[in-house]
Amino acid sequence: MLSITSVISWGSLFYAISVLIAPIERELGWSRDAIVGAFSLSMVCSGLAAYPVGTLIDRFGGRHVMAAGSVLASLMLLLLSQIDSLAVFYVTWIGLGIAMGAVLYDPAFTVITLSFGADARKGITALTLAGGLASTVFWPLTQELISALGWRQAVMILALLNFAVCAPLHWWGLPRIKAQRHRDVSTATIIAGSQSIRHIVLTRQFMMLAASFTANMLAFSAMSIHLIPLLFERGFAMSDAVWLAALVGPMQVVGRIGEYMVGARFRATQVAMLAFVFLPVALVVLGTAGVNRWLILVFVVLYGASNGIMTIARGIIPAEVFGHDRYGAVNGALAAPVLASRSLGPLVAAVIWSAAGGYNAVIWTLAACAVLSAISFSFAVKH
Repeated sequence: MLSITSVISWGSLFYAISVLIAPIERELGWSRDAIVGAFSLSMVCSGLAAYPVGTLIDRFGGRHVMAAGSVLASLMLLLLSQIDSLAVFYVTWIGLGIAMGAVLYDPAFTVITLSFGADARKGITALTLAGGLASTVFWPLTQELISALGWRQAVMILALLNFAVCAPLHWWGLPRIKAQRHRDVSTATIIAGSQSIRHIVLTRQFMMLAASFTANMLAFSAMSIHLIPLLFERGFAMSDAVWLAALVGPMQVVGRIGEYMVGARFRATQVAMLAFVFLPVALVVLGTAGVNRWLILVFVVLYGASNGIMTIARGIIPAEVFGHDRYGAVNGALAAPVLASRSLGPLVAAVIWSAAGGYNAVIWTLAACAVLSAISFSFAVKH
């Protein structure tokens, strides 16, 4: 059930924007920076929503929170389909960011962990494998809808999918695993629990773990947006650059399949350490590859597999390091800076590119960032 909603939620809320940019730009005359800026703002809002969403799922279960998120997503998409003001466009994406914070991976990871406890790892891996299909399905689907009906009608259909498919599945398909527990918990216990969360967040281990995840995501997200223009700047034809960049998605799925097949033999922290090492190695390969296609392919394999594994690791490690109790709040607190860095990474890379006059400085800066993330993670989990 979560696999179905994950594909629809990721596809309609996260991936569809890349197909919608051009037709919105043509019809409304807004700059591309303004349109993409609204999406970046939504990522910040998604990060800000992560902690309260996780806390609510801890206390009340996922069915209320995720169903409400799907309803909010459908309402915001419906509003988006009628938009003609840039200010309202930004307000709409703020709402969509909050909705994403309630329906994408992090709340789903919390529901799976609360439902299956120590056995959550397989569920999280299976969910991410399904979620990896979102771009494969929704990029062509959204493009076909736009071609046939126009972008406004296409967005209305995406709204209908969230309301008619995701919301009912979240409401009727998710268990009430926390509702009864919440009724049996005293106010004093709830207050003690919130104090424990504050204690966890202030620990050196939590801060190092948050820093490692955040720096890793910043490096990955920056390169994901800039990879095609980087390869074009290197001298690749645009068609070759797009083809090489398109292989990143399948390599993420390969990384997740590898984690599913052999990851159970190791602790999640050990598998994650491998992913943390893959990213700086991949960036070093890219920095020295020039126009050598085989070295670029090595980069793509390492880079894609690293993120594929990291998606799973970010869902499992909070429970492995801090325990299953109050997982939602802890995972939400870890996710907040990670989601913010996802939106800031491309901007950071653009600023470095502009200042340095080329992508070499971007690559080596991101490689240094990836090395620091690996070091932070090793310190966070060494005990």
